[in-house]
Amino acid sequence: MDKELKEKEAAGKVASVDLKEEFESSGVDQILSELDNTLIGLEPVKTRIRETASLLLVDKAREKMGLMTESPTLHMSFSGNPGTGKTTVALKIADLLFRLGYVRKGHLVTVTRDDLVGQYIGHTAPKTKEVLKKAMGGVLFIDEAYYLYRPENERDYGQEAIEILLQVMENNRDDLVVVLAGYKDRMDKFFESNPGFRSRIAHHINFPDYSNDELLEIGEVMISDMNYKLNEKSRAAFAEYITLRRKQPHFSNARSIRNAIDRIRLRQANRVFKTSKGPINSDVLSIIEEVDVRQSRVFSGGIDS
Repeated sequence: MDKELKEKEAAGKVASVDLKEEFESSGVDQILSELDNTLIGLEPVKTRIRETASLLLVDKAREKMGLMTESPTLHMSFSGNPGTGKTTVALKIADLLFRLGYVRKGHLVTVTRDDLVGQYIGHTAPKTKEVLKKAMGGVLFIDEAYYLYRPENERDYGQEAIEILLQVMENNRDDLVVVLAGYKDRMDKFFESNPGFRSRIAHHINFPDYSNDELLEIGEVMISDMNYKLNEKSRAAFAEYITLRRKQPHFSNARSIRNAIDRIRLRQANRVFKTSKGPINSDVLSIIEEVDVRQSRVFSGGIDS
C-alpha cells in the first residue's frame, strides 16, 4: 500500500482528500446558502442541487487520487409552471459548475426557439451554431424547449436545430451544459417525441408550484426589498388576494406576485399623491395600506391586470 501511495504522489496524485475542506474552498457552500436564503420553498429542487454538488465534489476527489473517473453528464431538464424559479436556479447552477471547474466561464445564455430556428433553408444552422458558440464554457438555458419540435409543420426547421444541439451535447459535454425548460406535461411529450434528448438528459428536476404561505412570504420579501412595508391589515388583505388570484387563469407563481406588487405600488402612489397636504415623511411613502390591496379587481371576481 505504501508503494501505491508513493507511486500516486510521484504521478502528481494525492493520497487523501478532505471533502469538507474542498467544499468550503470551492465556494459551493456560498452558492447553496444563497439558494436557501433567496429561494423560498422548492425543497425538492434544492435537495437535487445539493446531491449534484456532492457528486461533482466526490468526482473531483476521485480524480485527484488517481481513481478511474468519467465526466458526468450534466445536461438537465427543468419542468414546472412559470414563475417557479427555473431561470434563477439555472444561474446558480452555472456558478456552481464554474467554481467546481466543470465549465470555463460559468455564464448563462438564455434562449427560445426564435433564437435557434431560422425561417428559411440555410438559416437555422448558422443561428444555432452562433448561440452554441456564445454558450460554450457555460450553461445554455432553452426556455419552452418543446417549441423546437413542430411535427404538424412539414416545412419547419426545428428538427435541424435539434440535430445540431444533440451533436454538441454529446461531443462537448465537458464544456457546455444544456438545460431544457418548460411545462411538465409538454416536456414529457417532447421527450417522447425526441428520444435523443431523453438519452442525453441525466437530471430531470421538477419545480413545484408555491403554496399560499410561500407566495405570501415571497411577496413580503419583494416588498421589503423595495423599501415598502405591509401593516397588519394590508398583510391580511394580500394573503386573501393570493388565495383568490391563484384560482384564476394565467397565474404564474412568483411572477404574478411581482406584477401584483407593481399594481399595489401604483395605487399606493396615487393615494399618497391625492391625500398628501404639505411635507410627508418616509412612513407615508413606504407603508402599504389595506385599501391599496383591496382596490384590485380580484376581490370583485375580476382578473387583475
